[in-house]
Amino acid sequence: MPVITVERKVLEKNDQIAAVNRKLFGERKITAFNLLSSPGSGKTTLLEKLLPQIKDIMCGVIEGDVQSDRDAQRINSLGIPVVQIVTNGGCHLDAGLVKDALANLDLTSIRLLFIENVGNLVCPANYDLGEKMKIVMMSTTEGDDKPLKYTPMFRTANVCIINKIDLLPHVEFNPDTARENALKINPELSFFSVSAKTGEGMNELADWIRTQV
Repeated sequence: MPVITVERKVLEKNDQIAAVNRKLFGERKITAFNLLSSPGSGKTTLLEKLLPQIKDIMCGVIEGDVQSDRDAQRINSLGIPVVQIVTNGGCHLDAGLVKDALANLDLTSIRLLFIENVGNLVCPANYDLGEKMKIVMMSTTEGDDKPLKYTPMFRTANVCIINKIDLLPHVEFNPDTARENALKINPELSFFSVSAKTGEGMNELADWIRTQV
């Protein structure tokens, strides 16, 4: 069908640019993480809590949002180099947008790059940005069946972060069920349980990140 052909061409072009990004990251010895979640799961809050804990690593951030530069302002207030991508309604980042954003960062001073994708568990799963790993986040305010509903995202992810564990006494979210469902989709997934608000579990996540850089 024509639609499938068009989509294939788009993804092929994206993959070509992603390969260019990946080569650049390799040459610059930059570890890049693609951070993904549904809206409101707490990606930016996680970075606000995490980045000060790994200040021994030179970090940079690319922020992807449908509108506004609010999240980039929050990261910038930490003194972290950041570039905002506003998609104007686009539901995901693609490799071309990331390539353009990289031109606005001093890559000589970055060893770890977080790409905070647009809040969406559907479209971003199909787009390679050139990253080392995809990190998918789910929060306890969402259903623990999320992995079964958004299988491509969890299948392509390397790491799953369960956020907002401070709310567990107040919500009907079972972390064990969430992990079990995710492992049905991707048996290779690694997990971290954190509260970006209280800091619980953040030390373990920070220690792991240091091993990846």
